[in-house]
Amino acid sequence: MSEGHTPPDGPARLNTGVAHNARVWNYWIGGKDNYEVDQQVGEHVAGMFPLIREIARADRWFLGRAVRFLAEERGTRQFLDIGTGLPTADNTHEIAQRVAPDSRIVYVDNDPIVLVHARTLLTGTTEGVTDYVDADVHDPDAILERAAKTLDFSRPVAVMMLGILNFVLDVEAARHIVRRIMAEVPSGSFLVLTHPTHDSEVGGEGQIPAMKFWNENATPPITARSGTEIAAFFEGLELLEPGLVSCSQWRAEPGSPAVVPQYGAVAVKP
Repeated sequence: MSEGHTPPDGPARLNTGVAHNARVWNYWIGGKDNYEVDQQVGEHVAGMFPLIREIARADRWFLGRAVRFLAEERGTRQFLDIGTGLPTADNTHEIAQRVAPDSRIVYVDNDPIVLVHARTLLTGTTEGVTDYVDADVHDPDAILERAAKTLDFSRPVAVMMLGILNFVLDVEAARHIVRRIMAEVPSGSFLVLTHPTHDSEVGGEGQIPAMKFWNENATPPITARSGTEIAAFFEGLELLEPGLVSCSQWRAEPGSPAVVPQYGAVAVKP
């Protein structure tokens, strides 16, 4: 098991005067790692778009179902979780190592508050490995270089990109990031992705004014995309059933929330 550490520049980079996505998301799912400014912005966004809390919960439950599916049914033993966010219950390594204690997980984030909590993330089984990489999603080469110290890229890897590409505002840049990372992993690897949408058929039109408010009052800036744009991230990959759907409906279990305007899918690299 890797030893955790708090990078020395973590707290210095922490800005508690501006709401930040990781902390607001943490607030929406009932966590305690947030500040008053995050609570205020979170409440305002939730007032404009009440579904946001359901989206946050649905996205988290999707992560759990996807990791269990890959670990149990596909035998996946390596996970690259990009855009980790703040640790809560049932993180990727906890779910994967519960199924297979020898699983290897690398978390990637460049959020200063996540750096502060890196030691919490870096706890797992003695048989497996849990590591943390401080890198930006806009720099896939750095992610791959640092993750390769823990993961074996000659063996299948599940690349987790939940709610992260929406912070890459240019759609071609986002597609390049996905292509670059998936090019490095072998056949039999997976892409696990969620992304907010403005598609009206899943109730996404309400996100537009809420995201405008967010971009004026919080960081980092965010964008929603159409289902067609999101589907393009899976180019060259084979979508697994049920395809690209509201993340709450992907292999839904009893008690899953209703349809939310956040698409989710899992695809395999042929």
